Amino acid sequence: MSTPTVHTGILIRRPIDEVYQAFTEPGVTSWFWFTHGDRRLSQGATVTWTWGMYGVSTRVLVKDVQVNRRILVDWNLDDQPTEVEWRFEARGKTTWVEIFNRGFPASDEGVKAALDAMEGFTLVLAGAKLWLERAIEPTFIVDRFPDQVLPDWKG
Repeated sequence: MSTPTVHTGILIRRPIDEVYQAFTEPGVTSWFWFTHGDRRLSQGATVTWTWGMYGVSTRVLVKDVQVNRRILVDWNLDDQPTEVEWRFEARGKTTWVEIFNRGFPASDEGVKAALDAMEGFTLVLAGAKLWLERAIEPTFIVDRFPDQVLPDWKG
């Protein structure tokens, strides 16, 4: 069995600097992905992202940041970490964004984890597109697992 790898991408009809910032600045990212990030992404930083609706957080180590080009992190540091890479490519006044997720074990469990990650990162890109292009707050992340939302969460 080969090692599973996740790859997804989407064209976002906004300039590259705006799209890149949406993934590095938690005040923007929280509109379409997690509910709280403790700091902006910068190389060498360890950041915590929180999904308040589910009562979960993950720590992320930022390994590389190339403005308007690339973000590379180790994701989920405390529980089977994997590497996630965002690539940004300007296409006129639009931006092509790709996400790669690597480091899953070559096993049935690794395949399941990769498929779950693929679904999640595809929803993130769709949410970013909706937020950045139309200023509509997507609810893809909270609505994906409605039965797991904490009863006292107010979103």
